[in-house]
Amino acid sequence: MQVELLHSLADLPDFDWRAWSDDNPFISPAFLRAMENTGCTSEGTGWQPCHLILYDQHRQPAGFMPMYLKTHSQGEFVFDMAWARAFDQYGLEYYPKLLCAAPFSPVTGPRLIARNAQARQVLARAAIEVARRLQVSSIHVLFPEQDDLSVLRESGYMVRESVQFHWNNAGYADFDAFLASLTYDKRKKIRQEARKVAQADITFEYKRGNQITAEDLSFFFSCYCNTYYERGRQPYLSEAFFSQLLQHAPDSLLLVIAQRQAAPVACAMNMIGNNKMYGRYWGAHEYIPGLHFETCYMQGIRYCIDHGIALFEGGAQGEHKLSRGLLPQTTYSAHWIARPEFADAIHRFLDEETVHVQAYLDELHEHSPFRKTDSAQIRPASSLPE
Repeated sequence: MQVELLHSLADLPDFDWRAWSDDNPFISPAFLRAMENTGCTSEGTGWQPCHLILYDQHRQPAGFMPMYLKTHSQGEFVFDMAWARAFDQYGLEYYPKLLCAAPFSPVTGPRLIARNAQARQVLARAAIEVARRLQVSSIHVLFPEQDDLSVLRESGYMVRESVQFHWNNAGYADFDAFLASLTYDKRKKIRQEARKVAQADITFEYKRGNQITAEDLSFFFSCYCNTYYERGRQPYLSEAFFSQLLQHAPDSLLLVIAQRQAAPVACAMNMIGNNKMYGRYWGAHEYIPGLHFETCYMQGIRYCIDHGIALFEGGAQGEHKLSRGLLPQTTYSAHWIARPEFADAIHRFLDEETVHVQAYLDELHEHSPFRKTDSAQIRPASSLPE
């Protein structure tokens, strides 16, 4: 087997790795190519494509590792800025670094995308050789799945834990059945928030795939931008990116449009794949109490129940999601540090951090929003039929 660097997916236009990636929409050819084609991942944005391609003896692709040469830590959702400062204090360069991730997306999925376990091992170790050749400080693999995590750990990467909040579909007959599984106070709060939104004369419309018009997408993008502008920041992604994604992977996109008297006022974009839904982008043109939670979480849960979708991932962080029925889940990242003295220090830090993460998880589980009899019955997403 032979590993090569690929600086543009355009150089392999026919390469399609979907059969190896569990239909994860954030690692799909459509998603990653749209990122590159529209300049969202480029040298100019500090996300220079630096993918690993593994070839077999017949010169056929056998594996793929989506990697980027990063000159900053923005858009990653796993925070290593303290590590960068430590390097700087010793007069060392932390950037550039190598990052393996779904760009701008805190979503667990395949990272060592290959036809078999042997090919995944080759990719994990080849990435270290590439890092040494490029003389970068480190490699960071964000939100890998368990199979990949095991390979990375065996290959010398250090593992870091963090927490997200996910909703599991326990086979609810309808949204009221879900509410009935919650404790009284949590159920009451959700209904109160929904009532406030309804009193503001807000209704919701779902649009998926080819139902989404250019006008819908333009409105969504204006909402998405507002979320960044309110914080004094520039959006990471462009309207051209979303337009290209809609063109090449329409069924992966779901818009939840909040409207008043048929006029849109807010919008959330979810992505769908492998019987899972991911809440990703949100924005509004005006502030309405409760609208954010209703549009992004409650409407997402309603859609999953109505369409038999097993899992809803609500995005990064957010203890407030717990009271809406999203439960804490451990997520992971894997890290390789070139300089042994820093690797040792970071390893000690991660050991201590893991203790705190586990204590945090234990505390969260003590405050489950579900009634005792129901929390024991919540099944993992994999137990639901497709």
